[in-house]
Amino acid sequence: MHKITTAKLKEMKKNKQKITLLSAYDYLTARLAESAGIEGILVGDSLGMVVLGYENTLPVTMEEMLHHTKAVSRGAKLPLIIADMPFLSYQADLKDALYNAGKLIKEGGAQAVKLEGGREIQETITKMVSSGMPVMGHLGLTPQSIHQLGGYKIQGKNQKEAQKIIDEAKILEESGIFSLILECVPRELAKTIAESLSIPVIGIGAGEFCDGQIQVFHDLVGLCGEFTPKHAKRYLNLSSEIKNALIKYKEEVAQGTFPQKENSF
Repeated sequence: MHKITTAKLKEMKKNKQKITLLSAYDYLTARLAESAGIEGILVGDSLGMVVLGYENTLPVTMEEMLHHTKAVSRGAKLPLIIADMPFLSYQADLKDALYNAGKLIKEGGAQAVKLEGGREIQETITKMVSSGMPVMGHLGLTPQSIHQLGGYKIQGKNQKEAQKIIDEAKILEESGIFSLILECVPRELAKTIAESLSIPVIGIGAGEFCDGQIQVFHDLVGLCGEFTPKHAKRYLNLSSEIKNALIKYKEEVAQGTFPQKENSF
């Protein structure tokens, strides 16, 4: 496997090859993703909930994103590494947006950044791209707008909402994004958008017609307890296995059966 670039993802869409992306947040998981041949790793601001215990993604800071992006970039050299830009790191001021995006690439080791939104961030995306920074777009359910959306709800269910997402997808493509994430939209809407754009459309809860898929590592391996989002498939139940291992460890320490001679120097 050679280094995956934004051009490679576009080539994969052209050749009708499905793209696999993973949201991951640390060195070890990045190494595992690379060993499995995953094409791209998104250091998502979902780390706020998955790793840091926040209620949603809104409290995540640039410092936290930079910290985790550095860890992922140290762990994986071949996948394309994309860093999420956290809430208020790009919405308020164009100069700040360029500085923060550049920091994630220059210091964090990312090769691209991801922004949520449509028409309202068109100028920001255009400026980033013209400055040499690849940008991934994100439409549909945009978690940084969760209070405005009224919760984690399917987007684009009626004709008006669907047309808005279609129009904004075209605006983002014209602005220069190299790829677009569609989150929690009806599968037929995602199909329409994927077929109308020349760039890869990556789905999460958007059905099988997208050019690729992205899922959170912790959901796939069952590290988030009993809850699994509808859009995810649990391939392992690590949460239960790890808990059982820790219980066994505690029991052996309490009983004096660990450590034994072979565990000592």
